[in-house]
Amino acid sequence: MTLTETKKKFMDKVSTKEGLISALAFDQRGALKKMMAQYQTTEPTVAQMEELKQLVAEELTPYASAILLDPEFGLPAAQARAKNCGLLLAYEKTGYDTSSTSRLPDCLDTWSVKRLQEAGADAIKFLLYYDVDGDPQVNLQKQAYIERLGAECQAAELPFFLEILSYDEKLADNTSLEFAKVKPRKVIEAMKLFSAERFSVDVLKVEVPVNMNFVAGFGKEPSAYTKEEARKYFQMQDVATELPYIYLSAGVSAKLFQDTLVFAKEAGAKFNGVLCGRATWAGVVPVYIKQGQKAAREWLQTVGRENIASLDKVLTKTATSWK
Repeated sequence: MTLTETKKKFMDKVSTKEGLISALAFDQRGALKKMMAQYQTTEPTVAQMEELKQLVAEELTPYASAILLDPEFGLPAAQARAKNCGLLLAYEKTGYDTSSTSRLPDCLDTWSVKRLQEAGADAIKFLLYYDVDGDPQVNLQKQAYIERLGAECQAAELPFFLEILSYDEKLADNTSLEFAKVKPRKVIEAMKLFSAERFSVDVLKVEVPVNMNFVAGFGKEPSAYTKEEARKYFQMQDVATELPYIYLSAGVSAKLFQDTLVFAKEAGAKFNGVLCGRATWAGVVPVYIKQGQKAAREWLQTVGRENIASLDKVLTKTATSWK
């Protein structure tokens, strides 16, 4: 990886001094609204979403190298973060158009990389849904889009974190056994593709190459892979890119995510950290809605802090420095 001196300074800001990315993800918008709506009869308000993000930032960022937020509801939280905690800002609109299988990317209407930088971003994150076996015309469109974003980040000299979520245009359920079987190829090939220099990506934020729930001995039966097969997929993922790459938690439990990191390390994966979201903070949502701000703060100071501390412990033993 060749980083300019400016980009390297920003990378240092979002990493631990050892060069690990131990980042907290709270850029959820549509997903957060849905989570909150389960526990109240009225539509979740902007004020509620901003306050919850701010609480999480205040209580958990002292233990994270960076926090990923969205500029729509997350800017008060960005101001409230610990002073040694870096800031990643999301550039994509939440969700995707469900009227087709294309899941085309779209930037936030009133933001640019320059504006996100002015709002305090140390790095830019963009989420891309990608099916390597999908419609070639759609994929061409997506590739051109990422080239433009990469160029925008290059001009601002801000690190570009590309989050790739694999899917299958013909399979509706990403949690199914059918998708688990095709997932490794889709994840690994997308990583290979977007590691090309033309996209100007600095860090890949990726899923682990298997659905751990379908690894024999980890969860559901019938399984999709033996432990040995799963290990091979982690090895294949590791050699698929020369860029730093970090894992996303994909909404799994804190325990399963930590077990996955240990499994990845044992398989030989030299991943460089995590951007962990719901596995850390999801439990605070019902507490905040039902019991209010004080109880939410207490949950974050106890359970939330324990989640992040135990993850950091595992990370120290399993992740590799990007430096």
